[in-house]
Amino acid sequence: MTKKSRAPRIEETNATAHAPANETLTKTTAATTMRMLSFEAESGKASTARRIGFHAPVAGGLHNALLKSAELGCDAVQIFSRNPRGWAARPLASEEVERFQLVRAETNISLVVIHANYLTNLAAADSVIRDKSRAAFREEVERGILLGADYLVVHPGSAKGACTSDAVRTCAETLKAACAGIEFGKLRILIENTAGQGACIGHDFEHLRDIIAACPELNLGVCFDTAHAFAAGYDLRGEDGFNAMLESLEANVGLASIRVVHFNDSKAEYDSRVDRHYHIGQGHIGSEALSRVARCSELAHAAFLLETPQDALGDDASNLAALRSFVC
Repeated sequence: MTKKSRAPRIEETNATAHAPANETLTKTTAATTMRMLSFEAESGKASTARRIGFHAPVAGGLHNALLKSAELGCDAVQIFSRNPRGWAARPLASEEVERFQLVRAETNISLVVIHANYLTNLAAADSVIRDKSRAAFREEVERGILLGADYLVVHPGSAKGACTSDAVRTCAETLKAACAGIEFGKLRILIENTAGQGACIGHDFEHLRDIIAACPELNLGVCFDTAHAFAAGYDLRGEDGFNAMLESLEANVGLASIRVVHFNDSKAEYDSRVDRHYHIGQGHIGSEALSRVARCSELAHAAFLLETPQDALGDDASNLAALRSFVC
């Protein structure tokens, strides 16, 4: 699979990691416009305000992420519902679930997103890892439903030991097996684009397209990560490159399917395939380009969630302030 509608490269690198404008968009496709009109008709009005939040810590209880988010003036939040770097998960107690839902109502957090465990590899060629990933992901879905979450974000996985096309197919098959027989309610699974670090799939929007197309019964959506796209070779720094990226997203997955934007600057260089998030405006993407993303009307329906580093006390607040300055 090859990139489509990618902006011309400014630089070429062969770096591969093995560790984990103020101008508004003026050029859109007719398909993009029709999708957005359809969305606005369904919602009853065009969305003008951005739902904003960040990946909040859950130390001391899942409900503390809601309290911290409310303290920083957010109306959306992303959390881990379990240890993100271990296979075993402590079951959610009924009291914990009830407290989370009560605090959510009290804080008026309108959108809750859960990020899946980092060990989950839905595309694994190794049958042992694939089986463990399938079980872990099913558990993530069940926990999300129990907590009343809106979205569950997952990376498509690594093709290590297999070709890309086989990994894409395996990811879809594992997703369907993990979700067999589950009544989702309002919970929706979002597949996240990746930086392409190591053997990870998902760095081409075509990968997301093929996974979604293979799972029509799951009503999959997309989580779009700015830092991942940039590191994967989509140059969103200039308006032409940003427009080309939007057109590729629309052509492959449809902009209306993007329900969450992971809004991050990149410590890694363009097309480096290195996954390193950074503070807003301090990385290689920069404030002008990120402002263009934040103000993009075609993404107004999505929640904007920060996954920026916490290098010092107050980093979350300052990064949120930067995001708000782009859209206010």
